[in-house]
Amino acid sequence: MNKLLTNLLLTCCLVVCASAQASTYTKTKYPIVLVHGIFGFDDVLGIDYFYRIPYSLNRSGATVYVAAVSAANSSEVRGEQLLLEVQQILALSGAEKVNLLGHSQGAQTVRYVASVRPDLIASVTSVGGVNWGTPVADIARNVVPQGSIPESLVESIGNGLGAILDWFSGNAGLPQDSVAALEVLTTQGSLAFNAKYPEGVPDAYCGSGDLVASNGVEYFSWSGGRPITNVFDALDGPLLATSFAFNEANDGLVSSCSSRLGYVIKDNYRMNHIDEINHIFGIHHLFETDPITLYRIHANRLKNRGL
Repeated sequence: MNKLLTNLLLTCCLVVCASAQASTYTKTKYPIVLVHGIFGFDDVLGIDYFYRIPYSLNRSGATVYVAAVSAANSSEVRGEQLLLEVQQILALSGAEKVNLLGHSQGAQTVRYVASVRPDLIASVTSVGGVNWGTPVADIARNVVPQGSIPESLVESIGNGLGAILDWFSGNAGLPQDSVAALEVLTTQGSLAFNAKYPEGVPDAYCGSGDLVASNGVEYFSWSGGRPITNVFDALDGPLLATSFAFNEANDGLVSSCSSRLGYVIKDNYRMNHIDEINHIFGIHHLFETDPITLYRIHANRLKNRGL
């Protein structure tokens, strides 16, 4: 009887300990700030851009904020908006720094903030980041050359779409400049951006950058490398079409090599550019790690590094 009681108590202790550990698995020292890419949003009608990711991270201890920056604008303008948000987050939370995580153009946005105010940033993580440009933007820029009528048309449509997205996400009034957004995502525009904000950028295309950059901030990256991932994913077709702009591994919008920044966790997950944020509604490759799990693992990685 005593032995049975002892075993029951031991089991209960193990369960309690495991539960406590699970509840702090993603509890980083500093808050996590998620930043969307071009034509992104924090949430629209209750649908997260980073679908169910903030909830999952919060549930196991993380403090997570989702930034509200212009849906379409240059990475520097978006970066200034993000910097103001970071300062507000620090004032509200009492934290000394934040961990920034940006998807797509969001990678450039977070890099800007870390470059101009490294004292406020513990880490930068690029997810499918456009760090060396994308031929999709190059092609689009050639179709709509500077000063042309097509450029004016694209600018009107793009700015209108950006304004609508920001309005639905409760951020009406943020400035839109879709041409500036397109420009910074081209190869030429991205290289110019890198020259001004070089931290974490590899010395050569498809290389790896420093984990700890000269500004003292830690840099990480990961991305997908497969445009088609699930027959039920409605965006697989469009991403397959855009993937023909590449002659190398890509996620449909960004090449694996272009996504590399700082310490490269992996650049060829069986994910497309939208899978990387757990859309559409969590549909992803059946034999790949759940995208939410990648964010959880990374939060735990930051936690274990004292970030």
